[in-house]
Amino acid sequence: MKIVVLDGYTENPGDLSWSGFESLGEVTVYDRTPADKIVERIGDAEIVIMNKTPISRATMDACPNIKYIGVLATGYNVVDVAAAKEKGIPVCNIPTYGTASVGQFAIGLLLAICHHIGAHNESVHKGDWEHNIDWCYWNYPLIELADKTLGIIGFGRIGQTTGKIAKAMGMKVLAYDSYPNEAGKAVAEYVDLDTLLANSDVIALHCPLFPETEGIINKDTIAKMKDGVIILNNSRGPLIVEQDLADALNSGKVYAAGVDVVSTEPIKGDNPLLTAKNCIITPHISWAAKEPRQRIMDMSVDNLKAFLAGAPVNVVNK
Repeated sequence: MKIVVLDGYTENPGDLSWSGFESLGEVTVYDRTPADKIVERIGDAEIVIMNKTPISRATMDACPNIKYIGVLATGYNVVDVAAAKEKGIPVCNIPTYGTASVGQFAIGLLLAICHHIGAHNESVHKGDWEHNIDWCYWNYPLIELADKTLGIIGFGRIGQTTGKIAKAMGMKVLAYDSYPNEAGKAVAEYVDLDTLLANSDVIALHCPLFPETEGIINKDTIAKMKDGVIILNNSRGPLIVEQDLADALNSGKVYAAGVDVVSTEPIKGDNPLLTAKNCIITPHISWAAKEPRQRIMDMSVDNLKAFLAGAPVNVVNK
């Protein structure tokens, strides 16, 4: 059986092993695959493993040996799942792997805003402390989070993890979610969206990207927020209307933002958040610690084993 990995680098830049797949067939791994090489590289392979390389109907038509498509991620929008279903090709994803890491990163963005640890470290290394007249100094306002309110939009596993960390720091947690549950009630108070917007000192996005959530942070919802609110997004970039957030940052309505995702990735040079005040941007790395990447690898192998055993799991195009 031939297995081809079309874009393995972000999952495994060299610190993991492909041995799980290698035990199941003849494996060819490409770090990246440009669009004009997709069909050629799949060739007569039966198993296609990919992350962000698009797999279209035309590609499936040109590669009739494909029997299985495995996604090294949760999102699968780059695969034509309807065409795959028509052809009897299961598309299997990784539904959960980075809950702890993504929740931790959301709080990391918040702490970076509150303490500017990196900037102060750079200042000390430049000699600013050595030559300072006082025994200490700070170049940015410092923010204590205890007794402040964190509002979390989307309160599934990741949202609840973020909420638990926030509670451990003494924050009050509000949550907005279409499906309240008992686990969530143990962490936060469920409220409607307008109540969350009006009462939160910090707002974190942990909701999926659906038509009803696209652009959920926009000039109208921002207007309902407290002056000086902090906004965090390490979920999906299109949840935010970026020009509206940039305008709010520049006016001071929003004190700061921390985002790990943007509407188009890699980020475009004209993205308004790049020049907005008090905006921390990281390159979609909430998921990328070694531990969650190892879980992706292990679960991807398990998905393929289940398919080969005739009982596929995590199929997104049933």
